[in-house]
Amino acid sequence: MARSSQRPSATGPDRAAPGHSPAAGTQEVLRRLELNVNRRLDGILHGEYRGLVPGHGSEPGETRIYAPGDDTRRIDWNVTARMQTPHIREAVADRELEAWLCVDLSPSLDFGTHTWEKRDLALATAAGIGFLTARSGNRIGAVLNLGSELSVIPAKQGRRHLQAILGRIQSAPRAARGQIGLGETLERLGRVARRRGLAAVISDFLDPSEQWRQPLAALGLRHQVVAAEVIDPRELDLPPLGYVELVDPESGRTREVHVTKAVRARFAEAAQEQRREIGLTIRNAGADHLIVRTDGDWLLELVRFVAKRRHRAANLGAARVAP
Repeated sequence: MARSSQRPSATGPDRAAPGHSPAAGTQEVLRRLELNVNRRLDGILHGEYRGLVPGHGSEPGETRIYAPGDDTRRIDWNVTARMQTPHIREAVADRELEAWLCVDLSPSLDFGTHTWEKRDLALATAAGIGFLTARSGNRIGAVLNLGSELSVIPAKQGRRHLQAILGRIQSAPRAARGQIGLGETLERLGRVARRRGLAAVISDFLDPSEQWRQPLAALGLRHQVVAAEVIDPRELDLPPLGYVELVDPESGRTREVHVTKAVRARFAEAAQEQRREIGLTIRNAGADHLIVRTDGDWLLELVRFVAKRRHRAANLGAARVAP
């Protein structure tokens, strides 16, 4: 969908946690980002970070005969019924799990009509997910779509490694044209993220859904997938601008449009249908859908998302325990 060529400043709102634009300087921005995100996460989640990252027991391993003292919540009732002897399923320890950040930094993310550009919000969302993951000691890697090339950062543990990933995202140059699509990016992620874990895909998902539907679904066969959709409100509703030049950031094509009431209505209808299709494609791929907006509190949305996943995981766990 085309966008206005007007570009606002990327100063981040205080309520959204980074506190200012990532353009203010890499190290200072990342330091403030980490402090603010961790402070708000501590205040809201009270140190309970499970729910987003694959936790203890979420990654199934081999089964063995139940022994006194074993956690009964790990009884595998299917194997128990088949073998006529209680069996539990071992779990891969948290430290053996991986999380991958797949961040879209193609030209369509260089847009924003509020205090942030979508690119800034992609960085903030990656930071929030990254800090949540790092708390559990998981290894973190990244695949970055830089528009004209893909950058792969191998998964490693540690705060310093996460800061290096975020620094690479923050300092990535703006691409003049979008040469690499989301589908190709997801395919690369599928090749490098071999160990089961979490895959967080951060994008506006504006590429045609038929290009990324199958790669996203393929990721879901091996990983828990979170699809974080980055939205600017002007992608949903055009203001009464009169004559305006619209630019497609991916192709560079321009078009002058007279924004009448009828044009605004058609635009809003098309945008609503586009977002409906994106959401449906994400859900059909088995991914969890997180929506963050440049005019909203992204960190609050992330916390709500984590709480919802935690509640759902608890319910699933209770269901598995029941014979």
